[in-house]
Amino acid sequence: MRYALIGCGRIAKNHIKAALNNKLEIAAVCDIESKAMDLLLKWGGIEKDNTIKHYNDYKKLVDENPDLQLISIATDSGMHAEIALYCIDHGINIIIEKPIAMSIADADEIIKRSEEKGVKVSACHQNRFNIAVQKMRKAVEGGRFGRISHGAIHVRWNRNKEYYDQALWRGKWASDGGTLMNQCIHGIDLFRWMLGEEIEEVYGLTRQQYHNYMEAEDVGMAVVKFKNGVIGTIEGTVNVYPKNLEETLYLFGEKGTAKIGGTSTNSVDVWDFSDMNDADGDIQGFHEETNNVYGNGHLSLFADVIDAIEMNREPYVTAVDGRNALEVVLAIYKSQKTGLPVKFPLKEFASVDMIGENLV
Repeated sequence: MRYALIGCGRIAKNHIKAALNNKLEIAAVCDIESKAMDLLLKWGGIEKDNTIKHYNDYKKLVDENPDLQLISIATDSGMHAEIALYCIDHGINIIIEKPIAMSIADADEIIKRSEEKGVKVSACHQNRFNIAVQKMRKAVEGGRFGRISHGAIHVRWNRNKEYYDQALWRGKWASDGGTLMNQCIHGIDLFRWMLGEEIEEVYGLTRQQYHNYMEAEDVGMAVVKFKNGVIGTIEGTVNVYPKNLEETLYLFGEKGTAKIGGTSTNSVDVWDFSDMNDADGDIQGFHEETNNVYGNGHLSLFADVIDAIEMNREPYVTAVDGRNALEVVLAIYKSQKTGLPVKFPLKEFASVDMIGENLV
């Protein structure tokens, strides 16, 4: 299966490694030439005289390679929707790094056009494939929690000025958003997926406490009311001193309590159910080793998308899933802007609608 990567920044090495491990033929990459070559040499084990094409213009890459079957998009977030729609219009299946878009309108357009074209689109929420997360999901689907009371996601990380200086697009409303959109959207995806897809309303607050060199928030919190009666809380921040602390997901039910922890929801910290069995003994205290906060899920997500293309089925993580996570983040932003709870579905809002908002 012929594959191309658009965007060769911080997350791109996970895409290249996943592509190689899944035996994709890497046909082309798109970014500044030095970044693209460094990526291929360091993480792809690919020699300088390779036949992989290099492009500075994503449109030229798509136009000159009509036989591409899969492209992953790992550019700055503000470009995701524009590039995705161009690929979809050319009939190419895509994996889109989070967030799937920066506005509800763009996310809806991606879903609409992909359905019209019969193109597979997967939002790159790779943490759904974490072993600990899969165990929790199986318990939810099996009804082991009984009636769920509430849940919470905490993303307590650190990002300093050096991180934001590495790429000028970071922390800006048009190209990135703040910590909820960038660092916390994976946890928010898991939170909504586990507690109930249908949300009634969200009330949120965001602030910029320490990072006065960026436009957006460095901490955000919200209360979420689901249509199934469950309530939940979201906490996301990059203000933890001196380094990343945890990304934890809690579920509390009448017959079970579980906490998925670690730096990126890769450990089982609490696992208590009324119907405990022998298999549960291996789950309590489980820890999946990872090399970074992105975890190991890209490999599994790529494998799933490849199979979805070959079998003509929906990917495990769809464009709608990407929209759902985006919708929660934008609802928190809108709640901060209006000072009011936001009813779902969120009809229209974009990160750029926050420009000029005072978060101090």
